Amino acid sequence: MLELSFVRDNLAVVEEKLRLRGMDPNAVLGDFRTLDASRRQAIAEAETLKARRNRASDEVALLKKSGGDASALIAETKDLRETIAAKEKTAAEYEARMQQLLVGIPNLPHASVPAGNSAEQNVEVRRWGTPPTFAFPPKSHWDLGQQLGILDLERASKLSGARFAVYWDLGAKLERALANFMLDLHTREHGYTEVLPPYLVNSDSMCGTGQLPKFADDLFRVPHGERDLWLIPTAEVPVTNLYRNEVLDAAQLPICLTAYTPCFRSEAGSYGKDVRGIIRQHQFQKVELVKFARPETSYDELEKLTRNAETVLQKLGLHYRVMALCTGDMGFSSAKTYDIEVWLPGQGLFREISSCSNFEAFQARRANIRFRAEGKGKSDLVHTLNGSALAVGRTWVAIVENYQQPDGSVVIPEVLRPYIGAERIDPRKM
Repeated sequence: MLELSFVRDNLAVVEEKLRLRGMDPNAVLGDFRTLDASRRQAIAEAETLKARRNRASDEVALLKKSGGDASALIAETKDLRETIAAKEKTAAEYEARMQQLLVGIPNLPHASVPAGNSAEQNVEVRRWGTPPTFAFPPKSHWDLGQQLGILDLERASKLSGARFAVYWDLGAKLERALANFMLDLHTREHGYTEVLPPYLVNSDSMCGTGQLPKFADDLFRVPHGERDLWLIPTAEVPVTNLYRNEVLDAAQLPICLTAYTPCFRSEAGSYGKDVRGIIRQHQFQKVELVKFARPETSYDELEKLTRNAETVLQKLGLHYRVMALCTGDMGFSSAKTYDIEVWLPGQGLFREISSCSNFEAFQARRANIRFRAEGKGKSDLVHTLNGSALAVGRTWVAIVENYQQPDGSVVIPEVLRPYIGAERIDPRKM
């Protein structure tokens, strides 16, 4: 969330940044100036009346002490109390409307973000490796998964409906092996601390990272008594909110955490998109990286986090590219995002497998996550960052498609063999 005073003092900048995002400033900001002026006037009027009431109360005390008649002043203070209550109610209504407006404003793109209206204007930063060559037409993962007996979408549909998957035998072991490999890499080599958070969170947590209120339709809500719980769409939500309403010691920063969780997304805005296979599921697993950093170092930490995610693909020998998302393609809360896209030969295209973002203070302001430097009395907002490292299901897809063999088998990358206990996935019946 942006700070009210920042929006007020930099309204033209905010409007221009919204245009860069491909948004209509009038639709996002609405009657900001009028609302802000009315809110400030109501607050000022209430404060003026409070000062007047306080003076009248002092005069009443003096009159009573001297034996004078204070009845008129007493009546005035009573009237003032009622008027103040009405003014405070009006001010609170304006405040609520202002907060509703502010939480609907997306983060502002960093100056280094390329301008553009859609994914076509994203900029390639670098790529690694080369795509594999095949002496046969490479198959898609949905065909290979069925033929190998490791992926079952039909039975998943019987259990839960469309966009769910059942993994069998070495398919299930490959998923588990990937998660363990990623967690070991990030904790042992990259210095992250592993966390196992809840998979259900409250509405405050969803608001803290920016999923609510704007994206409620993309989430799975679980009513529980008189309150709502939500299935997490990513480990970013519970892990970032671990420090909600806390002040961190600056000496702790950066705090680097990693978590493996299922992720649940209703994909309300993605109907009919990527319906084949397991590219876009209602439930999938992911290893997430989350950082809490000082503002002056957060962009260095973004580069490190992105490189950490890339290392997974490099060790798996998978060809990929890194894209800097343009202003019109970034997520709501992000100030800058890199997408890592892996090559999928069965589909003949690059597919996003990770998004690594710096949210600056946007989430920290919503979740009230601050830090205090040694010797300083005032606390400051931290910068939060996160990235997938990686989406396990899409990594599963990349391995199956890139390591397929002429006989229909799939070779398992060497780094995964100690985890899975096999060198190859051969066709077998379910």
